[in-house]
Amino acid sequence: MPKLMVITMLFILVANGLLFPMALASEKRPTSGCKPTPSDALGPFYKPNAPLRTNVGKGYVLTGSVKSSQDCSPVEGARIEFWLAGPNGRYDDDHRATLISDNSGRYSFQSNFPPPYSFRRPHIHIRVTADGYKPLVTQHYPVNGQTQGTFDLVMIPETS
Repeated sequence: MPKLMVITMLFILVANGLLFPMALASEKRPTSGCKPTPSDALGPFYKPNAPLRTNVGKGYVLTGSVKSSQDCSPVEGARIEFWLAGPNGRYDDDHRATLISDNSGRYSFQSNFPPPYSFRRPHIHIRVTADGYKPLVTQHYPVNGQTQGTFDLVMIPETS
């Protein structure tokens, strides 16, 4: 098999999370509480300081809660950053947002359904930070044909 074809196939498998499980095997898992959200690639398009807003388009609504892996308690005031490709398949400032979780740890984010690009299936990048917790970088993979999804973000306390 030509070397370029092997490299391309490996890229596709890694980019879609099929070759390596994104959660690290060495990561501490709680014996009780909630299972931490697996980490995923930050990607090359992360840009800090996205504007505070809950909506960057129409067609897909993502909701969930931010929780502690220690006891499943809500994480109030978590800073949740989202970025995704726009309908044209490109990343831009119009498709970046920052939300703050409410007093029950909940959030709601509306966007376009992210298009696939460069062998990547549709995805929304997410970075979550909160006082007393390790930063979480992950991705949500919407199901084709769906207009809404639920994705709880379970963070690991810094003392774990």
